[in-house]
Amino acid sequence: MNILLIFPKVEYSYDNISKKRELLNKITGEAISLTLPQVAAATPKKHNVEIIDENYEKLEFKKNIDIVGITCLTMSALRAYKIADKFRSAGVTVILGGNHASALPDEAKQHADSVVIGEAEESWPQLLKDFENKQLKPFYKSNKYIPPERIPEPRRDLIRRKITMDGLLIKRGCPHHCEFCTVTTIYNKQIKSLNKVLKEIDNIKSNDIFIYDQNLTWNMEYTKKLLTELNRFKKRWLANGTVNVLSKNDEFLKLAKEANIYYWYVGFESISQESLDGSNKKHNKVETYIKAIKKIKEHGMIINGSFMFGFDNDTPDIFDNTLNTINKWDIDMAEFHIITPFPGTDLYKRLKKEDRIITEDWNKYSTANVVFKPKKMSTEELFDGVKKVARNFYTITKILKRSIKAYKTTSSLNIFFLVLLRNLRYRERYKNQFNF
Repeated sequence: MNILLIFPKVEYSYDNISKKRELLNKITGEAISLTLPQVAAATPKKHNVEIIDENYEKLEFKKNIDIVGITCLTMSALRAYKIADKFRSAGVTVILGGNHASALPDEAKQHADSVVIGEAEESWPQLLKDFENKQLKPFYKSNKYIPPERIPEPRRDLIRRKITMDGLLIKRGCPHHCEFCTVTTIYNKQIKSLNKVLKEIDNIKSNDIFIYDQNLTWNMEYTKKLLTELNRFKKRWLANGTVNVLSKNDEFLKLAKEANIYYWYVGFESISQESLDGSNKKHNKVETYIKAIKKIKEHGMIINGSFMFGFDNDTPDIFDNTLNTINKWDIDMAEFHIITPFPGTDLYKRLKKEDRIITEDWNKYSTANVVFKPKKMSTEELFDGVKKVARNFYTITKILKRSIKAYKTTSSLNIFFLVLLRNLRYRERYKNQFNF
């Protein structure tokens, strides 16, 4: 059986401007998505599998395909549905899965022969078996978490584009329950064996690897053992960490540096403790932010910070306050998001109940559009405020200063150019999104 797996194109641009490709994004590259390689790995070996990432490759509507599987993010849902409808019109069986399809399976089913809800390692092989027996069901859902030891290594051999950075996923989900987060529905407390993780790393050819775990600091005993082992691979690592741990654990940061972790993605989200508490991100303490940043820098690592705007407790002064604060910090780059109530999140459920969702045009769910009614400001104030923050943070002068500081922190020309190019990439992205 011939199976085609598709990652639909994702558009980040604000819809009032032309949607051009980001040049710097193509130069610097992105870490690969492991979603479809993971599905491919769960596919019985007797089948032929092909993966197309539409963000990098042209999708051709071939006629010799028996079944098409499409992963569906909210911001790419309409594109996924368009692809699905075209294949179905040609008589090809289409399966939809991913975050959006799992959150709104009845909607997704209108464009698919079947929908996979949640993790696919067990339901996907059963679906293929049912398809062969002409007994395909409308929905497939795992009723329990997949044990880590039963999750196969992703089929990286099916990724056709040149990979500048690979990814590694040790644990799915997160123990925290932030209202706005799409991953809180999955959190398996079981841990993948260290030997299995190390074996997978042995098979990864890229020198740079992003550890995709939402929170690498979730189990310190396990993670410290992992960090001790990483050093022997002579690779460079990027990871996600929580500020509450990074602000106080010097032993962990020392091990991270020795393991050659050079980059931390940190979800600061807000400089307002009231806003953090209101979104159930109470483990973040604003008072520890500066301490965490200083500790990370003292250990010679760089920081990418994430910030969100539009919390119910945010007022119009949050934008200037945030700018004044982070301009004093020593972070190397930052992402700025408009709060977005993605289907499946507690935020979506609450705003839906409060009749505050303005549109369900999924193309606008890119964190660059206001899709709900803010509580303490207008939609225009929210959009213009985030635009102001992004434009001010990503001036050429500030980009150069941050790049030079990163070199002084790390004594690495590679890091200097990485920070420079990523800052320029973010500048281009936000110019596209916010039309400035």
